[in-house]
Amino acid sequence: MPSRLKINNYVILLTILFLFSGCVTIYNPATQRKETLLLDTESEVALGRDMDRQIQRKLKILQDPQRQYRLNNIGAKVCGVSDRGDLIYHFRIVNNEQFNAFAIPGGFIYVNSGLIDNATDDELAGVLGHEIGHIAARHSVKKLQVHLGYQIIMSIAMGVSGQQAIGEATDIVFNVVGLGYSRKDELLADKLAVKYARNASFNPYGMITFFKKLQQEAEKKGGNFHLVFLSSHPKIEDRIKNVENEITLNP
Repeated sequence: MPSRLKINNYVILLTILFLFSGCVTIYNPATQRKETLLLDTESEVALGRDMDRQIQRKLKILQDPQRQYRLNNIGAKVCGVSDRGDLIYHFRIVNNEQFNAFAIPGGFIYVNSGLIDNATDDELAGVLGHEIGHIAARHSVKKLQVHLGYQIIMSIAMGVSGQQAIGEATDIVFNVVGLGYSRKDELLADKLAVKYARNASFNPYGMITFFKKLQQEAEKKGGNFHLVFLSSHPKIEDRIKNVENEITLNP
C-alpha cells in the first residue's frame, strides 16, 4: 500500500499538471523575459472584444471622422513598430475633456477627446506608445490572472465564460487603469513609448512635453485632480527623468 507521502506527492503533481495544461510560455520582447500565461493571443482578443462591448455601453464613444482619422493614422504607425504585431489594434475616442487614455487586453485603446485636442502629434504618439506598451508587456492580462483565478481565466480561454466573468474582468481592468499600474509597469510602458514613438518617426521628446502639460493641468485643477498618467507611483518627476534617460541612452 503506498504511503501517505507518496499519495500526497502524486496529488500535488497532478494538480500542477492540471493547472499548467492550459498555459503558454513565451519570450516577451517587451519585457525581455520568458513568461507563462493562461491566456493565449486568441483568447486575449476574444476577452478584449467582449470587454470592449461593455465599455462602449458604459462610456460615450464619439463618432468623429476627423479626430478618428488622426488617431487611427498615428496609432497605426506606432503599433506597426511595437513588440506585438500579432494584434489588430482598435482606437476609440471617449467623449471626455480630461487628459486620459487607457488600454484593455487584445489591442483596444481608448483616448479622451480632451487629450486628442490638446496633444501634438508627437505627444499623442507617445501616449499611444505608452498604452501599446502596456498591451505588449501584457500588464492587464497578468493582473487578470492574479485577481480572477484559474477557473474563470480558463473558462474565458475556452470561450465558455458568461457575462458575469466578462463583467468581473472588465471591473478589474477598470480598477487597475483607474489607480494606475505598479511603478515598475509604468516606467516600462514609458520606456516602450519612447522606443515605439522613435521607431515610428515621431519625436520621443513629445512624452516629456506631454507630462509637463499634465503637470500644469493638475496644478491648475488642484489636489483632487487625478489622472492615470499622473498616478502617484511613480511621481511625474521620476517619469520625466526616466524618459529623458531612455532618449539619451537609446538615441
